Amino acid sequence: MRRLQVWWKFTFQRAPSPTVRYIVTVSTAPITMYSTTWCGYCKRLKRQLDDIGIPYAEINIEEVEGAAAIVEAANGGNQTVPTLVFADGSTLTNPSAVQVRDKLSTLSA
Repeated sequence: MRRLQVWWKFTFQRAPSPTVRYIVTVSTAPITMYSTTWCGYCKRLKRQLDDIGIPYAEINIEEVEGAAAIVEAANGGNQTVPTLVFADGSTLTNPSAVQVRDKLSTLSA
């Protein structure tokens, strides 16, 4: 999958400041997963999503400038991964694959 990263100014509902610089990933995936290479929970969730066929775009918060700020905004200032952002802007932090599937089903209903 090829990703195009575009810088965009966006106001996040739970942002610590009025405006946060966001990375918009252009992808056909319904989910953007913010992760790190060393995170065991990220590896587990990616494996589970792959097993049940849920596509996702992945952004490493240690390699992509500004990505950690998105995770912090979603998690009360903490860099907790995996953090998933859905098409409607809602987030889940360290969810199970079942929680992700259920969230996607509510979005498509």
